[in-house]
Parts: sequence; C-alpha cells; structure tokens
Amino acid sequence: MAQLRITGGKPLKGKIQVAGNKNSVLPLMAASLVVDGPVTLTNVPNIRDVVLMAEIINGLGVEVKGVGTNKLVIDPTGLSSWEPNPELVCKFRGSVLLIAPLLARFGKVRISTPGGDSIGERILDTHFKLLSAFGISTKEINGEYELKGRVKQTSLFLDEASVTATEIGLIIAATLLGKTVIEDAAAEPHVQDLALFLAKAGATIAGSGTNTLSIQGKKNLSSVTHRVRDDHIEVGTFAIAAAVTGGHVQIIGAHEEDLKMTLAYLFHMGVEWKIKDNSLEILPSELVATRKTFQTRPWPGFPTDLMSHFIVLATQTKGTVLCHDWMFEWRIFFVDHLIRMGADITIADPHRIIVTGPTKLHAEVIPTTDIRAGAALVLAALAARGESTIEHVEIIERGYENLEGRLIKLGAEIEKVE
Repeated sequence: MAQLRITGGKPLKGKIQVAGNKNSVLPLMAASLVVDGPVTLTNVPNIRDVVLMAEIINGLGVEVKGVGTNKLVIDPTGLSSWEPNPELVCKFRGSVLLIAPLLARFGKVRISTPGGDSIGERILDTHFKLLSAFGISTKEINGEYELKGRVKQTSLFLDEASVTATEIGLIIAATLLGKTVIEDAAAEPHVQDLALFLAKAGATIAGSGTNTLSIQGKKNLSSVTHRVRDDHIEVGTFAIAAAVTGGHVQIIGAHEEDLKMTLAYLFHMGVEWKIKDNSLEILPSELVATRKTFQTRPWPGFPTDLMSHFIVLATQTKGTVLCHDWMFEWRIFFVDHLIRMGADITIADPHRIIVTGPTKLHAEVIPTTDIRAGAALVLAALAARGESTIEHVEIIERGYENLEGRLIKLGAEIEKVE
C-alpha cells in the first residue's frame, strides 16, 4: 500500500502537459482486437488500468509491446481465446469492453462480472439489451456471463446513453457489412475518439459527437496508428488544483470543444481562465459562487468524473451551492473525509450535497475510495493546512499517470511512501 504525504497551502505555478485520456485508451485497446494487423497507439497514459487490460488481452493470445510506456503496439493476429482471465476482469470496469471484439471474432464470450470503483450500482442491463439486438443471447452462471450468437446488423435505441454500451455497439457494428444505427448513443469525447479510430481502420461512421450514430462496417479492418485523445478530465483536475491553491498554471492539451461546460462551471465559481491554441491558463482568482446549483449531465453536460473535484472547489469558494450527481449514488459519500477536514457540507441524499464556503481545511489521514475521489482528496490536501496523508494511492494510479510527480513540478510538496 502506497501513501502520499502532502503539505498544503502552497500555490501551484508553472506549465503541465495532460496525459492521454484514460476513458479513451481502454476501448481503443479492445477495438484493436478486431483489426487485421498490428495497431499502434500513441499518447497512451501510463496507468494501472492500461497494464491490466494489456495483461488480459495478452492472455488471449494477443501480443502487446510497450506496456509501461506512452506507446503501445498491439498485434491481434494471435488472438485465440474467448475467455478473459476472471481474476483480472474483476479488477476494473473497462474489462467489459472485451465483450465486443470477442463476440465479433468468435461469436461467443465467457466473462466474469467486471469490477472497478465502488461508486454505485453499475448494472449491465443496457449492454445486454444492445447485444440482444445484435442477435446475442446472455446466460448468467455462477457469477459469469456466457454470451453467444451469430452477430447480425441491426438498428437500435439505447434506453440509457451508456458510454460503454455505445462503445461496444460501435466496435461490433464496425465489423459488420451493412448499416447499423444506434440512437440515444453516448457522445463523450472518448466515444468520439473510438469512432475516429474505427473510421481510420476502414469503417464509415456518421454522427460522431451526436446521439445518433450510423455505422457502415467493413469485413476486414486495416492496421492503424492512432493518437489517444488528450484527457479533458485531467484538464479539469489540474485547473481546480490551481484554483484551490490560489495558483497560476498553464495546462497544455486542453481542447476547448471538450471543456465548454467545465469552463462554464469554473467561471460560475469565480475562477479566471484564458484558453488559446489548446492551452488553458488558470489565473489567481477570487472564488465567489454566482450560481446556486451544479449538476452532472450526459455529454455535453458536466462530467460525473469531475464532480468530486468540483466539490473540493466549492469548499474554497464563497457562497452556498448544491452539487447534484444523478448518476452514481455512492460517489458523493467521499465528502465524509472533507467534513473531517473542516468542510461545511450537508448530505441531502445519496445524490446531492450542500456546500458552504470558504472553509479552512486542516490536515487528515484519508483513505482513497475510488479514482476520482482519490484525486479530489489530493486537491483538498493541497489546499489544507499541515501535512495530510492520502492512503491507497494505487487506486488513484489506475486513472492518473504520475499525479504526484507532475504536481511536484508545479511546486506542490508531496512525498510518496511505499
């Protein structure tokens, strides 16, 4: 178990480059298995979830080179198994994406219930309905799912704009001759990144970035080199880190089209920013809330993966605000730790809290509960007085590449202890 010991109260200053999108790279790795030849992925974040996905697909007979670097070469020509290692599958949610390429290649897959962060009930009903429309039957046996059938072209409507269900549908449809239409599809930047990858490989995809996708598949998808999209969640993370410490930080790799609602929410909290040429500059700001309610929504709304960080920002902002995350009923409960640090927070229900700020946070020993809450608690420690200890750092490392090292370059006082 690793810890971060963080001495707060130091304004962050300097430039920082965001890493590749954690939510992009895993579906891209899964999609590589339906390509007829090696795939090269660049700008890959060096995170634990990438290592886990590489280990799983390597166990299926796929050669993966470059693990632990920012460039992966995936050769799927040796793919020989349709049963991912259950001990690895249960460690992270992204493993569910392997359903798509294995069904496309073998017409069957046996997979354990995917694991991941404990942030609420994360059922797979929408995924199974999508697969049923593709002609796939699902049977659950002793905690494992057996899926099989001859994959067929279809048109379908998702009853929830699920990101992973949309990605599974995109991957399967890209391998089918004929047109597939997915309505009420997710439109997040990482879904757009997957669509771009599949288009490079030979599929014809219309509607990327909207809620209706039209996919004309191709029997043989070609080898491709693809740069993983920059991580807009990291942009938000570093922007809030600068704001709560009174810092002045330039964030490289900030694409305005991916940040419109995030920037709007920062503005309503008094954060001063400038953006130009994919560079976001966060200026020292007087934090005052000019809006009372902030909530997550499907894209292009405010992303659920940034709500934990935003709550930390609210603790340092003058005013009383309601923060509402409709999606995950356990994600907000990490605020117990902020309350212990001195934050003025009232939990209204599992989805909504009321934050009154600013409050002076003090140091605490804090366990990490999930990737995003862990990063948010790091931000709280940067704003707090004294030395805080963040435990179970390996959970944060599932989604953030060398977070402490990059913060240290901005002037943070952090020591990592194994």
